[in-house]
Amino acid sequence: MSGSVQVTQKLQHQRHQQQQQHHYESSCHLSTKSSVSRQSFSTYKTSSRRLQTTVKTEKGKEVVKLSPLPKRAKRTYLAMDTDKEVIGYVVPVFRASHDVVRGLAEAQEEDVTEEGINYVAMRNLFVREAREAMEVRVEKRTRTTHIRESAERMELGRTMEEWAEFRKKMNPDSLTHRPEFIVKPRGQTVWEGKTVKLHCTVAGWPKPKIAWYKNNVLIDAKAHPEKYAIESNYNMHSLEIKNCDFIDTAQYHVSALNVKGEVSSVATIVVKRFQEGKEAGPLDPKPHGFCAEHGVTFETTIIDKFEVAFGHEGETLSLGCTVIVHPVVKKYQPEVVWYRNSVPLKPSKWVHTHWSGERATVTLVHLNKEDEGMYTLRVNTKSGFDTYSAYVFVQDADVEVEGVPVAPLDVRCYDANKDYVVVTWKQPAVEGNSSILGYYIDRCEVGTHHWAQCNDAPVKYARFPVTGLVEGRSYIFRVRALNKEGVSRPSRVSEAVVAVDPSDRARLRAGPSAPFTGMIKFTEEDSTAGVVPGEPCDVVVTEATKSYVVLAWKPPVQRGHEGVMYYIEKCISGTDIWQRVNTGMPVKSPRFALFDLAEGKSYSFRVRCCNSAGVGEASVPTGDITVGDKLDLPSAPGIPVATRNTDTSVVVFWGASQVKHLVGYYIEYTVVGTDKWIPCNNKPVKQTRFVCHGLTTGTNCVFRVKAVNAAGYSQSSSNSDAVVVQAAISIPGKPTGVSLVEAVKDYMVLAWTAPANTGGADIRGYFVDYRTVKGDVVGKWHEMNHKALTTTSYKAENLKENVFYQFQVRAMNMAGVSKASLASAALECKEWTITVAGAPVGLHVLEVRDTSVVILWEPPAFNGRTPVNGYYLDVKKASAGEEGWKAAHEKANKMKYMKVTGLKAGTSYVFRVRAQNLAGVGKPSAVLGPILAQTHPGNKEIYVDIDDDGVISMIFECSDMKEGSEFVWSKNYQTITDTSRLTIITEKGKSRAIFNSPSLEDLGIFSCVVTNTDGISSSYTLTEEGLKRLLDISHDHKFPVIPFKSEMAMELLEKGRVRFWTQVEKCTSACQVEYVFNDLIITGGQKYTLNFDKSTGIIEMFMDSLEVTDEGTFTFNLVDGKAKGTTSLVLIGDEFRELQKKSEFQRAEWVRKQGPHFVEYLGFTVTQECNVLLKCKIGNVRPETEIIWSKDSIEIAEDDDDAQKIERKDGDLTFNIGKWVIKQEKPKEKRKKPTAEDVPPPPRPKISKADAGIYGVILKDDRGKDKSTFNLTDAGYQAVMNELFRVIANSSAEITVISTEHGIILSSMVTYYNDELRVGWLHKDAKIATSERVKSGVTGEQLWLKINEPTEKDKGKYTMDIFDGKDGVKRVFDLTGKAWEEAFEEFQRLKAAAIAERNRARVVGGLPDVVAIQEGKSLNLTGNVWGEPVPEVSWTKNDRELVSDERYKLKFEHGKFASITITAVTTADSGKYALLVKNKYGKEAGEFTVSVYNPEEEENKEEKKG
Repeated sequence: MSGSVQVTQKLQHQRHQQQQQHHYESSCHLSTKSSVSRQSFSTYKTSSRRLQTTVKTEKGKEVVKLSPLPKRAKRTYLAMDTDKEVIGYVVPVFRASHDVVRGLAEAQEEDVTEEGINYVAMRNLFVREAREAMEVRVEKRTRTTHIRESAERMELGRTMEEWAEFRKKMNPDSLTHRPEFIVKPRGQTVWEGKTVKLHCTVAGWPKPKIAWYKNNVLIDAKAHPEKYAIESNYNMHSLEIKNCDFIDTAQYHVSALNVKGEVSSVATIVVKRFQEGKEAGPLDPKPHGFCAEHGVTFETTIIDKFEVAFGHEGETLSLGCTVIVHPVVKKYQPEVVWYRNSVPLKPSKWVHTHWSGERATVTLVHLNKEDEGMYTLRVNTKSGFDTYSAYVFVQDADVEVEGVPVAPLDVRCYDANKDYVVVTWKQPAVEGNSSILGYYIDRCEVGTHHWAQCNDAPVKYARFPVTGLVEGRSYIFRVRALNKEGVSRPSRVSEAVVAVDPSDRARLRAGPSAPFTGMIKFTEEDSTAGVVPGEPCDVVVTEATKSYVVLAWKPPVQRGHEGVMYYIEKCISGTDIWQRVNTGMPVKSPRFALFDLAEGKSYSFRVRCCNSAGVGEASVPTGDITVGDKLDLPSAPGIPVATRNTDTSVVVFWGASQVKHLVGYYIEYTVVGTDKWIPCNNKPVKQTRFVCHGLTTGTNCVFRVKAVNAAGYSQSSSNSDAVVVQAAISIPGKPTGVSLVEAVKDYMVLAWTAPANTGGADIRGYFVDYRTVKGDVVGKWHEMNHKALTTTSYKAENLKENVFYQFQVRAMNMAGVSKASLASAALECKEWTITVAGAPVGLHVLEVRDTSVVILWEPPAFNGRTPVNGYYLDVKKASAGEEGWKAAHEKANKMKYMKVTGLKAGTSYVFRVRAQNLAGVGKPSAVLGPILAQTHPGNKEIYVDIDDDGVISMIFECSDMKEGSEFVWSKNYQTITDTSRLTIITEKGKSRAIFNSPSLEDLGIFSCVVTNTDGISSSYTLTEEGLKRLLDISHDHKFPVIPFKSEMAMELLEKGRVRFWTQVEKCTSACQVEYVFNDLIITGGQKYTLNFDKSTGIIEMFMDSLEVTDEGTFTFNLVDGKAKGTTSLVLIGDEFRELQKKSEFQRAEWVRKQGPHFVEYLGFTVTQECNVLLKCKIGNVRPETEIIWSKDSIEIAEDDDDAQKIERKDGDLTFNIGKWVIKQEKPKEKRKKPTAEDVPPPPRPKISKADAGIYGVILKDDRGKDKSTFNLTDAGYQAVMNELFRVIANSSAEITVISTEHGIILSSMVTYYNDELRVGWLHKDAKIATSERVKSGVTGEQLWLKINEPTEKDKGKYTMDIFDGKDGVKRVFDLTGKAWEEAFEEFQRLKAAAIAERNRARVVGGLPDVVAIQEGKSLNLTGNVWGEPVPEVSWTKNDRELVSDERYKLKFEHGKFASITITAVTTADSGKYALLVKNKYGKEAGEFTVSVYNPEEEENKEEKKG
């Protein structure tokens, strides 16, 4: 029986095959235990018939075995084992699929080369998935069945191949994904002329296309190869900018795009330029019109403009605009200048300006009222200029004390002299609860932080002369206002001013006379020195107020080169008595302010000059001056007139005030029904028209104005008529985006977008006009509707089929009908046959913020063949072209709203929406926008509130409510109509949505819109996690807990008292505390002292001591209304016993200190002189207090030697262990007793083992006794020695080097040396071993190292390591270089000198000084001689050399002994003899005298004498 082994696979039905992979690869497996290798699965095809045999396997199963293959057999599908035996048929599954895979590999060969690893990964993936999808089994089939099924299988294979091709076209590969940046480009700052390179790495499949942009303009590197170079290698991309110029400063975008989407990243390049030449001023004239230099006419457009801004003092505020200059010219940038009140702003620590090449910004750091005003941006080009202005308001900082005035402003300094300056300021807008009484002026010297008040009494006049300055120093000033409630905050400080003579200031401003040099003046001796100065001239009164009078004069002509000073004298009118004002100190400046003058009296003044020679004559007196204010208060301004302007502003006009030296006007307003006046401006304005911004929409306001000058405020003007704050009504703007949303044979459905500007009133309706279009010929406009439409869509009926029409729309409000919109495109009236959905309609925006907006829309009127199943939202910057559209999301959004995030603040965007159905994505809707991404100043956010009863509610507030404005709440942007879940309560500008029963049903996005406003809206997303958190807080509010700042704690006080305390964060006056110990309530009494300070929240309980019964738990229970709180402290076991011991110790310490006691117990110290002192500090000592020292329990008596070592100074006791005591013995005879100072102290160690012992000090009197001991044995003795070693080691001097005839000595001096001190020497960081050549030791206080016969090996770094009780102190000497050369040279010199001295020829002995010999006797003398080499020897007599002969026998034997022999001496032999020795090292003479006498002659002489 013939049979074969066939491999089959289960196939699913075709309707389910869409879920399988596109390609398959065949594989086969056998279910037998036969050993079959992969190589044996070769397939052959044959048509011959062979014998069949049946064999049994190891398990006994029958297997059909075929005869061996013929040699020339054709290929067949046979499976063979390792012995080449056929074991069955092998049929590959889906043979056609193999071809598909092979063809796919060949077709994508180029892609493999390009994409590499990505392609291989994708192919392996679908091969693996195909293999896993197959189910393989082995079964027997007859040959007939096999052939029939093979044919069916081949047909099925072709069908599957066609289906795979269809699936490949219909479904994208699952491996594809949108691009993403692995490494983003990074911004850089470079100098002009350099090259910069931006890098990024991008991943994505298919491989994304990369494009680079400069300021949103595509960079074409091929068109400008000299400037740009773009490279892309292995997903790494770069942009190189060559030879950077200033105009290359820009934002560079890199965009990556593939079929799945697009991503982009941005980096900023800043090119810095060196300053060259003087820049033109901001007010220099500029040419207009055509620019011949560049051949173009520049057009400037300012967008993204800043609006009216509000800030508080101390904050930081930035203003900015985007500037577009067209056309763009290389290496050209416009000039951007900022102004405040028409005055150019200069960069300072308060003002920072920046121009990026696209956006101009000014940042005001630490706002102050001086920063308030009209800010103007002016862009100057070579074709003209463009400007934009808006006002900045700065509100006063909060006052520290209610009712005090706010700070003055605009402090300036004028007329500065050597010791005098005039300070002026402007009065603040708010005086507080009472009128301003005056001002205090403070000064501070630059470089210090000390402020000194200049005036004792407040000055009312806003101008004050400050005197008493130090010449040459710089000062800054500030002013504070005073009323009955207190003193205001200080103003912003003035600019620094130098107290110098005006002529010196002018010379200093002029700078040095030549670059890089100073100005040096040479003057000869002044011939007029010592001359009394003349009289000043032109003495005048420059200022006269109630508080002071200011005099000014000119210096005298006659004054020499010596400086002069001035005395001022005053005289009351009608008298001749002149009184000197500044008697104590003359002034240096030709200005002087006189205070303390009687108001209403008249005075005259004169001035005298003085110098070292004396006081000069008085000047001509001034006329009579009456003390009083010369400047009158301003008159009240005219009645103000207020008119509507915008939703938040009102224009106010008034009549000018009649006043001299007007500073400006302050405008105030109040809401009708209140009596609180609020300032509109905090910096006075001089115009009689002002726009008051920041008002609340819908409020009824009244305005008034007051004028101000240096004398003070005027009376307020009359109140204006009440005016409602709301925009002035005008006709609305044009509708936009007229488009076709559906077309049939005889009608078309139109849609448009409502105008952004409603004109201050609701849009009441729309009117649609139409006209026919035939080719280039258009007809007249006709009205389609005579009744206004209330929607933004319209069904235009009764139209003709296949005719083209154009449409336009006009809006209407109560002020009238707007201009017509732009005409739509020519639209043909014919039935749509398209399958995709139409364009969505009704796009509008909510919740506009700096970085996000919410877009809402309505579904299209025409759905196409199938219903709409999703939407796509596109976004782009308003300034970008059509290529700038980007998808805001990847997957279709099924909602009719979407929040777009990631926007750039201050940038305008436009939006559009496309609908999707099963047929595809339809056309985009009409464009919505531009929408400025900027949070509306009055727009607040929804916040959640939980009241004391735990009720959860959402609150939204609006300050811009108008007539007819309402709060509309929505959930998921669908208006809420079901009140079962929420209860909405609205009061004026506040709406509250209360959750009736919060649960998971309430999850979602809750939003609130205020109608008839400028898009005031907000939303709040309630998530499951957020709901859980709110429910927890609600529970806490229902069952409140008193919060503790700190839990109960314990501390020990003096006398061993114990304090238990805690502190609550807040409590009311009704809060009660229950003190509990071990469940028993404690009351105040003898044992417990209880205290509760409700102002601070501190709860205390005091106990005098802790007893055994006090072990347990202490608890404070608090009750404050509904709120409760508990805190406890457990004191048991070891912790309690340890605390009890500490308490007892503290009490014992207190008792001890009631009598004489030790403040510091006995210890030790080692002085810098290495004296070892035992010391202690005592306290509460009386004269009768006994102080007893002892050693080893033996009292040191007053007559003991150790008693002289004890010293007491105030409360310090010391015992000098090492002090040497001279024992004075009692003299036997009465004589003056020598003092200890007369006897030099013998050397004695500072401390030794003999000093070891236990030292003690006892203090006692009738109040008590205290004792302290110090154990100076073992560890104590070693600690003292270690400290002594430390002092010795640190006293060591730097190592010095000394050369001797034997070698080199390195030494260091110490204050003191102890035999136990360890000193080590190291050479090149290795320890030196002691030898005969190298030795170390100590001589006195000198530590030394001797190096005998030094060699080159002895060079190097030497270290002396002195033990200091811990690690050691090292002193290092580098014996190399010059130090070695000098030391070694000196050693050699001394060594040579020593050798010479040692080997010099000399007479070492044997010769007498005098020889007396009797005449006739023989004289024999021998002298010992030394010298190396052996010296030469000679003898002399009376300085004449002797020669050896018969009379004088001279000998020199053995090189050591020289002898002279004279036989039978005579008196002629008497004389002075000398033995002379000499060698190359020197010579020496041994002299002696020989005296020869005759006895007979001597006797005769005696006789003659007799």
